[in-house]
Amino acid sequence: MTGRERILAMFDGSPVDSLPLMPITMMFAADRIGEPYGKYAADYRVLAEGQIHTAEKFNFDYVSCISDPTREAADCGAKIKFFDDQPPAVDETHALLADKSVLARLDIPDPLGGGRMHDRVRAAELLRQRVGDEKLVEGWIEGPCAEAADLRGINRLMTDFYDDPAFVRDLFDFVLGMELEFARAQLDAGAELIGVGDSAASLVGPRIYEEFVLPYERKMVDALHAMGARVRLHVCGNIGRILSGVGSLRCEMVDIDWMVPLDKARREMGPEQVLAGNIDPVKTLRGGTPESVATAIAECHRRAGGRYIVGAGCEVTRDTPEANLLALTAYARSHGP
Repeated sequence: MTGRERILAMFDGSPVDSLPLMPITMMFAADRIGEPYGKYAADYRVLAEGQIHTAEKFNFDYVSCISDPTREAADCGAKIKFFDDQPPAVDETHALLADKSVLARLDIPDPLGGGRMHDRVRAAELLRQRVGDEKLVEGWIEGPCAEAADLRGINRLMTDFYDDPAFVRDLFDFVLGMELEFARAQLDAGAELIGVGDSAASLVGPRIYEEFVLPYERKMVDALHAMGARVRLHVCGNIGRILSGVGSLRCEMVDIDWMVPLDKARREMGPEQVLAGNIDPVKTLRGGTPESVATAIAECHRRAGGRYIVGAGCEVTRDTPEANLLALTAYARSHGP
């Protein structure tokens, strides 16, 4: 099977020849081709080269457009801090929506308008041209809670849930419309899987999640499915208290970070949910040995059961030993569901 066929078969519940392999690599991929990360995040051609080189060297089943969470905010007009060899970051001190009244005057940016969103669309197009049908191409957007935090500031958003819930819903409506346009542009360019990064959702409790975040994640996932996309949900951190809600979204795959035992995720999300992860990317994948990594990923597989994709809990860190990442490759290629 090709990597693309392997992933799609896992999503569809069809037989696969081995476990799909889908670790998230960003800074690690840039380092593999000797490029500073600032250039990787700014130039779709560098990103594509890093993704393809890394996927081929480690036999990944996919390539991804993921680089940083600031593309949408940048095109909205937010102040972004750029670095030579680190990911761009939102300047929260001067958040675009520090003044809530700005939202009423904010227009959804054109994802094909030449900004940072357009650069990611170009990455999807180039990746599809380069990998053909051999590997799955993954686009990426921010989830409602994460993007709202980028525009408003994480601390302000957390108090808004209590102080101004109507504003939060208006902000989430804006984010939903923007992200769906961004996703459609990436799908038209050649992406088949859309990753949704909503890591700020791990910071809210179950009540806030179910009242505010979950309904908008559901609208987003349902709309992506209506476009013909498969969906990968990535929420960094401990989502142990919101697992059942996440499972109700029916995403094709859900990344589970290392803080959440995969057997707990399986119990609360059901037997049909495809789970991915979830070894500790720092302590285990970076700091271990090939033998300890193999043992750890085997335990993840045992806890997750059959509908499982090999990966780390979050991004593979840039200084991870190649031999340790190859241990994930060896496990994936030598094991089936």
